[in-house]
Amino acid sequence: MEHLLSLFVRSIFVDNMIFAFFLGMCSYLAVSKTVKTAVGLGIAVTFVLVVTLPVNYLLQTRVLSADGIFGIDLSFLSFILFIAVIAAITQLVEMVVERFSPSLYASLGIFLPLIAVNCAIMGASLFMQQRIVKGESDPQFIGGVADAISYALGSGIGWMLAIVGLAAIREKMAYSNVPAPLRGLGITFIVVGLMAMAFMCFSGLKI
Repeated sequence: MEHLLSLFVRSIFVDNMIFAFFLGMCSYLAVSKTVKTAVGLGIAVTFVLVVTLPVNYLLQTRVLSADGIFGIDLSFLSFILFIAVIAAITQLVEMVVERFSPSLYASLGIFLPLIAVNCAIMGASLFMQQRIVKGESDPQFIGGVADAISYALGSGIGWMLAIVGLAAIREKMAYSNVPAPLRGLGITFIVVGLMAMAFMCFSGLKI
C-alpha cells in the first residue's frame, strides 16, 4: 500500500508529465483556454491512461517479454501494440463524449481524437516499460497491475492538474493588461515556465 501511494503521489508532483517531461504540450497549450474544456480533456486523458496502462503492462509482461506465453522476446513490437491499445480506447472515449456531452465534444474538437497520439499517454507506457526492470526497492518500480493503475491515475491527475491550472490562469489573464508583444502564446509560455519552476519544489520529495 505504501508503494502504491508513493507511485501515485510521485507521478502527480515529482514526475509530472507536463512539468517534468513536457509531454502532451500540444493539446495542453491548445485546449487550456477555458477551465471547462480543460477539465473535460483532463478527465478523458486520465481515463485513457487508467485503462491503457494496465493493458499495456499485461501485454509487456505476459506477451512481449521473453518470459511471456510465446517464450521469445517480442519487445520490438511494443510500440505498435501500445499505440493500437491507446487508439482503441481513445475511439471509445470519443464515442462516449459525443453521445453524452455534444457541447464538450464540439469544444474539444480535433484534440479529442488526437488523444490517441498524445505523447503523455505513450510516454507513460514507455516509462512503465522501463520501470518494470527496476528493483523492488526503487520507489519508481512497477511490478503489478495495481502499480500500473496507481501510476496511470497519478499521471492523469497530474496532467489534468497542470492543464486546469493553466486554463484558470489564462481565463484571469483575459482581463489583465498584458503587453501587446506577449499576448497569446507569449505570455502563456511564460506562465507555463513559472508553473514548471514551482513544481520543481517537489523534485526532492521522498515518499
